[in-house]
Amino acid sequence: MTDILVTRDGILSVGPHRFRCALGRSGISDAKREGDGATPVGCFALRRLLYRPDRLAAPDTGLGSQVIDANDGWCDDPDHASYNRPVRLPFDGRCERLFRDDHVYDLVVVLGHNDDPPVPNAGSAIFLHLASPDYSPTEGCVALALPDMLAVLQQAGPGDRMCVAGS
Repeated sequence: MTDILVTRDGILSVGPHRFRCALGRSGISDAKREGDGATPVGCFALRRLLYRPDRLAAPDTGLGSQVIDANDGWCDDPDHASYNRPVRLPFDGRCERLFRDDHVYDLVVVLGHNDDPPVPNAGSAIFLHLASPDYSPTEGCVALALPDMLAVLQQAGPGDRMCVAGS
């Protein structure tokens, strides 16, 4: 089992490798709430990789992989039964579209945050995904540049997790 470590100053480490990463616009929090813009503190299993085959070939990784298409979304509606779960569009609740025009969701690692089972308002759609070119803050995810994400994915496999350090 490999732990990917993330520090509050925006450094992601796996083995001897260190990468700059973007964090939530509100920093990190050990009391994550839906919509607060914070990256949650804790250790979260790497569940699976989602990717856009129209933009990238399937990356080399030990994680299970799944293609994203134009009808994929992720429910972020705490009042919906599908909260913090993948959904198909159109959808009758509030959700995030995974097939985006920007490139940040071209590669997405689903993290095991608030998913077993999901607790309403405890945070949803917490992913490891691609950073914007300027490393602008996320809505609570951790984000890496494409070459760094590919390097992390090469080392990732079942049982691995990402640990976000607290204060």
